Amino acid sequence: MSKVLTYDYSKCTACRACELACSMHHQEEFNPARSRIHTIIFPEEAVYIPLACTQCEDAWCAKSCPAGAITHNDDLGVWWVDIQKCVGCRMCEMACPFGDIAVNPRTGKAEKCDLCGGEPECVLFCVPKAIQYREPEGASLNKKKAVSAKLKGSHKEVRL
Repeated sequence: MSKVLTYDYSKCTACRACELACSMHHQEEFNPARSRIHTIIFPEEAVYIPLACTQCEDAWCAKSCPAGAITHNDDLGVWWVDIQKCVGCRMCEMACPFGDIAVNPRTGKAEKCDLCGGEPECVLFCVPKAIQYREPEGASLNKKKAVSAKLKGSHKEVRL
C-alpha cells in the first residue's frame, strides 16, 4: 500500500515551515500563498491544522477534468497534474470538496500536492513532527474512507 501524509494536529505549532518548504520546492520562493499545503489557524481555540491533498481514492478533481490532465501514479499513490494537458478551466477546483487543488495565477495551470515525488518537503521541515509520511494505519485509513464516503454523498451541498 502507498504511503500517505498523516497529521497529528496536537503537535502543530503553526510555524508554517511546511508551507515555506513546499513553496520553495515547487516555486523556488518562500511564499506560503504558493504552497500546496496550508495551515488553517483557529486562534481562539489555539488549534492549527496543516492540510494538503488527501489523494482521494475516487478523486473528484480527476473525474471533473475535461482535458484528462489529472492521472494517478499507482506506485506512489498520488494524483498528478500534467501541466502540458491542463487548460486552466478550474473544474478541478470546483470539484474538490477540500479546496486542495488550485490554479496558479502565474501559470494558469492547476497545482496540488504531488508528495514531492515520494519525499514530501513538508515532512522534512516539520520540526514538531506534526506531519508524517507513512503507511496508513488501519484505523486512520478507515477514518479517511468513512469521511470520504460521507463527503461523497453530500458533495453537491458543499458551497465555498
